[in-house]
Amino acid sequence: MDMRTVVVGTSGTTAEDVVAVARHGARVELSAAAVDALAASRLIVDALAAKPEPVYGVSTGFGALASRHISTDLRARLQRNIVRSHAAGMGPRVEREVVRALMFLRLKTVASGHTGVRPEVAQTMADVLNAGITPVVHEYGSLGCSGDLAPLSHCALTLMGEGEAEGPDGTVRPAGELLAAHGITPVELREKEGLALLNGTDGMLGMLVMALADLKNLYTSADITAALSLEALLGTDKVLAPELHAIRPHPGQGASADNMLRVLAGSGLTGHHQDDAPRVQDAYSVRCAPQVNGAGRDTLDHAAVVAGRELASSVDNPVVLPDGRVESNGNFHGAPVAYVLDFLAIVAADLGSICERRTDRLLDKNRSHGLPPFLADDAGVDSGLMIAQYTQAALVSEMKRLAVPASADSIPSSAMQEDHVSMGWSAARKLRTAVDNLARIVAVELYAATRAVELRAAEGLVPAPASQDAVAALRAAGAEGPGPDRFLAPDLAAADAFVRAGGLVAAVEPVTGPLA
Repeated sequence: MDMRTVVVGTSGTTAEDVVAVARHGARVELSAAAVDALAASRLIVDALAAKPEPVYGVSTGFGALASRHISTDLRARLQRNIVRSHAAGMGPRVEREVVRALMFLRLKTVASGHTGVRPEVAQTMADVLNAGITPVVHEYGSLGCSGDLAPLSHCALTLMGEGEAEGPDGTVRPAGELLAAHGITPVELREKEGLALLNGTDGMLGMLVMALADLKNLYTSADITAALSLEALLGTDKVLAPELHAIRPHPGQGASADNMLRVLAGSGLTGHHQDDAPRVQDAYSVRCAPQVNGAGRDTLDHAAVVAGRELASSVDNPVVLPDGRVESNGNFHGAPVAYVLDFLAIVAADLGSICERRTDRLLDKNRSHGLPPFLADDAGVDSGLMIAQYTQAALVSEMKRLAVPASADSIPSSAMQEDHVSMGWSAARKLRTAVDNLARIVAVELYAATRAVELRAAEGLVPAPASQDAVAALRAAGAEGPGPDRFLAPDLAAADAFVRAGGLVAAVEPVTGPLA
């Protein structure tokens, strides 16, 4: 558990804070400025609520029912009802870290003072997070427009002491019981508050932020595995020269080439193919690794810019403006986030694809330049890594299906009032699967490349110092080296866990220095 405290102010939050709260249980605290902003915006909402003129979200119905003016005696019921009716999710439960990110990011917007929510509601949100209470949120129920409605509604339901939630011990119980056990009083929602708790891009944004954190590690890991594969295939590192990448100055490409060059420094395996007349150049999957990995890195950078803007945003409808106006708007539309979620699924699929092509090359005796078939100990008796590549290929094909954009889809809802939606939640959900699969794909290439490098070393060729450290660390993590066939799934699982936890990057950086 992260023991630090994340202070939520009026001007948004950072990606690092999202990850700290969502994944590592960091505590949440409202700043004094946020409490003041909450109180000030609430005074505006209370003043509007007292007027006879209808104001959307304050004294009217919602969506296609916005034309009805709601009398004062029904407004508390209206706010409860919107939460209850919108908590209509179905399907499997969403992961705990996603729900915590969802709640924290909604609190971020509430604390901006643009939503009209009372300070005590915001404090209850913080208290629920700090108690380790996680509302039960389901897979389906967001179209990525008017906010992640059903997911956020299930969270708001917990604040009211209704529905189900998971306690810090992992047990699902009635939310009211969990609140009581932690001394938290359920909130009684007032004008606009129910609507304000539901109307944001928080789920898709939280998943984007966590995917970016995971992909940063995986892209660096993929640069390392590409270098190991180049080395094992006796390729040339001349294609990584800085002057070649300077004349096509995409920053990600240059960073990936530099990473690979640093991993290969001091290798006794690179460059041998120059004496092999039929092979004038390495295959694209080897020679173009910096171009493919680098284009993905640039896409990550673009997605991070979009995420940063969204983290600084106050997404609600209507919003309370500093001059006292309460105005309807369309800022809840998830298009900016949905697009980059889809972009990331595309580049992740392509990265997985090029990793698999290098793995296949390592295993094919006709293209591996002297390595044994399938890197087997006794080919024919042993199958080596034949089916590890099958598994990797299955994952790559799944990645291609997951790369089909969700944001190109739209389906009308709410009696055609909400007639164009972003599908950003769906884009985020499939990206999570893609990121998981990419870690497995990179792990299989790593497992094959390290075995191949060890086989080359047995022939008297000396791998780069960074490569030697990568091999040693992977073996220490439980993925065994060359030898007769054995139950392979545990080795692959160990390689997956090693990559996912950042072990590969940590293993080589003492030699290479910090990698991009």
